[in-house]
Amino acid sequence: MSPAIENFEKMLAAGKDNALLRFSLGNACLGANQAQQAVTHLQKAVEHDPNYSAAWKLLGKALNEFGDATAALEAYRRGVNVAEKKGDIQAAKEMTVFAKRIEKTLGL
Repeated sequence: MSPAIENFEKMLAAGKDNALLRFSLGNACLGANQAQQAVTHLQKAVEHDPNYSAAWKLLGKALNEFGDATAALEAYRRGVNVAEKKGDIQAAKEMTVFAKRIEKTLGL
């Protein structure tokens, strides 16, 4: 386990559960090729803050890396809606591109 993941896990164990910590932990897990754990933490991040567009984007990536393209597509679509409502145009554009790639792969 990487030192970053260990530190984040300690913070989580100490009761400091929030969207940013879960996002950071999910990002660290993705970087360590632990897509399944990343999905778990990123799902918690968007539960804590459903308007966290960066967490939706990373959740889509984690789901796709885990092999669940359908769930990744749904995460990207929800993330686009969140990002557009917040005026986060760049994130919306990026997630739209990722979603279109998955749609093409799935033959949609």
